[in-house]
Amino acid sequence: MKEWKNLKKLPEAYCDLLFDEAVTSWDEAIPLGNGLLGCLIWGKGNPLRLSLDRGDLWDTRPAPETLGEDFTYKKLAELADKKDVNEINRIFDDCYGRATPTKIPAGRLEINYGLPGDRVESCLRLKDACAEVKLRFGEKSSDIKTFLHATDLFGYIRISGNADLPQIEIKAPGFGIDPRYVGPANGDQEYETDCDKISKGNISNGSLELLQYPPIEWFEEGCLKWFRQKTAEGLEFGIILGQREIQGTLDAVYYVASNRDGDGWLENAKKRIMKALETGFEGCAMEHRNWWHGFWSKSAVTLPDREFEKQWYLTNYLFGSCSRKGAPPMPLQGVWTADNDMLPPWKGDYHNDLNTQMSYYHYLKANHPEEGESFLDFLWELAPQARKFAGDFFDAPGLSLPAVMSIDGKPLGGWPMYSLNLTNQIWLCKSFGDYWKTTGDMNFLRERAYPWFRETALCIMRWLKADENGKLSLALSSSPEIHDNTLAAWLTPNSNYDLSLLIYLFKTLCEMSEVLDNNEKEAWREKYEQLPELAVNRDNVLMLSPDESLNESHRHFAHAMAIHPLRLLDYDRSKREREIIDATVSNLENLGMRWWVGFSFTWMAELYAIQRNGEAAALQLKLFRENICSQNGFHLNGDYKNCGLTNFHYRPFTLESNMCAADALQEMLLQTHNGVISVFPAIPESWRKYGAAFGSFRGENGILVSSSIRNREVEFISLEAQNAGTFKIKNVFNGEKLCIRKQDGRQIHTECRSNDIMDIALLAGEKCSISRNVQEYHANC
Repeated sequence: MKEWKNLKKLPEAYCDLLFDEAVTSWDEAIPLGNGLLGCLIWGKGNPLRLSLDRGDLWDTRPAPETLGEDFTYKKLAELADKKDVNEINRIFDDCYGRATPTKIPAGRLEINYGLPGDRVESCLRLKDACAEVKLRFGEKSSDIKTFLHATDLFGYIRISGNADLPQIEIKAPGFGIDPRYVGPANGDQEYETDCDKISKGNISNGSLELLQYPPIEWFEEGCLKWFRQKTAEGLEFGIILGQREIQGTLDAVYYVASNRDGDGWLENAKKRIMKALETGFEGCAMEHRNWWHGFWSKSAVTLPDREFEKQWYLTNYLFGSCSRKGAPPMPLQGVWTADNDMLPPWKGDYHNDLNTQMSYYHYLKANHPEEGESFLDFLWELAPQARKFAGDFFDAPGLSLPAVMSIDGKPLGGWPMYSLNLTNQIWLCKSFGDYWKTTGDMNFLRERAYPWFRETALCIMRWLKADENGKLSLALSSSPEIHDNTLAAWLTPNSNYDLSLLIYLFKTLCEMSEVLDNNEKEAWREKYEQLPELAVNRDNVLMLSPDESLNESHRHFAHAMAIHPLRLLDYDRSKREREIIDATVSNLENLGMRWWVGFSFTWMAELYAIQRNGEAAALQLKLFRENICSQNGFHLNGDYKNCGLTNFHYRPFTLESNMCAADALQEMLLQTHNGVISVFPAIPESWRKYGAAFGSFRGENGILVSSSIRNREVEFISLEAQNAGTFKIKNVFNGEKLCIRKQDGRQIHTECRSNDIMDIALLAGEKCSISRNVQEYHANC
């Protein structure tokens, strides 16, 4: 493994998805996506299904309870103080049982051969995001190639072979007409539901028929056919399909169109399809492939364990498929809403209490900032609604978004100690803070990150009160899903979850103010110094709250937020902090995995990476990949194979744990916290021996880092500075003197150092390579 320029830039064929038999479930299907549209390919040929989705298809009709005058934080605090569980549930939780707001599916295409294939084989080539399905019918066969165009957004299908060409039909979602439908009266958007019959805790809120949409309209024109579905609040959408048969080959182009596309949306979609048919499959595929090849050129990994390497590439594929600048960010299921005629799991909503945050953990280090900007742009555009929610619900200035919300930033309700938690907004702040720290973009800090942090603090300070010791305390406090939806869930303020977020908020505001040199530095420092210390028990374990420790297995490690993801505790800063980290991780081990779900394994891998325990981190990712993920890589939350790993045996698909797993793997390969670049800090011994490498991982202040290790020795570290700065590099070359070579035009500078931490000053655009000696450097180049 040589310099980054010699590392592969495209995923190898062994990273592809290969299925040697028919896929019979939508959540095991081949996934395609282009940020706005999603497609899942599955079935036996009678039919072969292409389940379609579009990211902005939402029914945003609010539950009436969320519009009531009692739907306020003040009322919630009063009822919690009175221990009035029934009234809390009536106002704040029952509304989640209603059908809307919800993500809605687009429908599907069905390729029907009239009989199942004797053999169905399929493949997804990651390097160009193209799927192939081969069906055999005795001596005859049919080959299907398809992709979702990366930039023009339509889907293209080509069917060839010596079997009879199939029929391609459009199937609309099963909205139907609910027999209880009476229609909106006098423009009133209230509607009848059967939420009383929906058992609490179900991850689907029932049939699509509960949405009560009017009848669908079908059309046909030449080689085009489509449907038009009117939904609610003026939203209309449809699937448009164009087909052309030439010399025994069938080409089909489709698009999920919506009036969100603007005026003339339907006619423009038809023109797009006809133009694509004229251009042809290969012509359209060329630009599509170019986009994906550019995507893959941004970073790379090479690992001796191919399954780990495949997991990283597949996760990046999923990310690139469902997060693009200009499109909505991924909610729970990204662009792959469930195709089972039911409302999607948890209504496919935006869970800002772990799911959206984890979904956008890894993209910066993977060097895909533009795709990740989808989430930041989305949040920024919701700022007016966030200010309204801060005023209406929290009776506060500033801004805040619900922890469980629709695409337009409105609350869905749910267990209120989590779905309406005051401090979850700070976790959203971290997305802005991480982007600034990683890119070093000062304009972003000045224009977006600092204002978002500042307005969040203004909202939260409305409910912070000083106690008798002058320490700040919240009116209500909790820790995600600890004690579920019971009175015990209201923990003694401040829970370590809430307190960690508060510490992060005001500490980061101090840092930002220092960099910006504004006149608010002292005000933020005063708030920061008023916060109490994290609660730690006599065994040095982080507690849930000042008077309660975690004493049983639980899926959330929110009491350990100070370790990860907030990194308030540093493994190298002091003996005390290392004791707390080690004791907290050890306690999680002792409590066991009985009540873990998918993200628990990936979160635990992050904690092990911080401890530099590569063997344990790798084991957690292996357990996650082999037991919690479907054959297509989708995270299914539970131990759906019944392997005895956890007590959760369900299989609702969500994406956040996939991205967290990729982040944990990246943390095993490279850590850049507190400005110190450390390569291969937490990899298994076999990787050190047999070789591992990564290329163009992004560290703080825009630095791009590449490195390789083999035979337990780091071969080189390469740096490329996007911004000028002094970068700290941990010397991992066993204390030897080093050759540090900087390239500035034609000038090559060589120097040797043997410090534990090396300071290397680089200009914007300047490159640097570190190796043991000049001869080895020349060999690498």
